[in-house]
Amino acid sequence: MPFAGELIRCDLACGIGADGHGRGWYAVRVDAAALRALGLHPEQPTAVITGPSPPRWWHAAAERNAERDPGG
Repeated sequence: MPFAGELIRCDLACGIGADGHGRGWYAVRVDAAALRALGLHPEQPTAVITGPSPPRWWHAAAERNAERDPGG
């Protein structure tokens, strides 16, 4: 991960849901300065989506290819 330990915080909250099953929630917080360094801070133009998302088939193909064995 490109963030130093003091720039990122991960929290986990656990509890019992209304259906009686256990649930867990993650919260990830990153220091704004770390986001700026990567061009990801909401105030930076590089953090704004500027075009349409790829089509659904593109995502499905990428997931299939990620599961393939690189050795053949």
